[in-house]
Amino acid sequence: MIEELLPDTVVAVESCGVPDDDPDTALFPEERALVDRAVAKRRLEFTSARVCARRAMEKLGRAPAAVPTGERGAPVWPDGLLGSMTHCDGYRCAALARAGDLASLGIDAETHEPLPEGVLDAVSLPAERDRLRALTATHPGVHYDRLLFSAKESVYKAWFPLTRAWLDFSEADIELVPTHAGRGTFHARLLVPGPLVGGVRLTGFDGRWRTGDGLVLTAVTVPAP
Repeated sequence: MIEELLPDTVVAVESCGVPDDDPDTALFPEERALVDRAVAKRRLEFTSARVCARRAMEKLGRAPAAVPTGERGAPVWPDGLLGSMTHCDGYRCAALARAGDLASLGIDAETHEPLPEGVLDAVSLPAERDRLRALTATHPGVHYDRLLFSAKESVYKAWFPLTRAWLDFSEADIELVPTHAGRGTFHARLLVPGPLVGGVRLTGFDGRWRTGDGLVLTAVTVPAP
């Protein structure tokens, strides 16, 4: 489902399973060491997302390789590739591109349900909450609070590889734009100095979103300079 949110230069592989008997057999040693002490649910999420990533590598003509984690838990991709992974209940996805085709990429998946009480106030700006109320009145049928959260996650995943710095929820003002039922675009206006891409400082990120099958999916791509 997420492929419709991404350009043709991106390969996405969704909802990969892992061996039922021993999920850890799908991991490289350096990956296995990262989740040796994790609970079973975390190991399964970690592993199945990487199975998706390796299938995407094969679609790009690359041999399957390890995807360890680096600073702030961000995936460390093989040389010449960039990408993003996401998982939620019942869904896994990895999206990859060749490094020359994009500058950065971020995807996120969430269950399509309201955020827990109090979370929206913690992750949004007053102006964003005002816009969500208006959208709920004029374009019902979408849990816009969850969608906003997902969009912010995708923005951060695209931001971090370009900056190696934290981006707080309050440092990007996101406007969601429905285009037709269960689908739309969004723009994230940065409230802090953006990264330089090809000598040009970014002032924001653009993304796309959709809902369906109980999911909210968002994606951000930054064109190569």
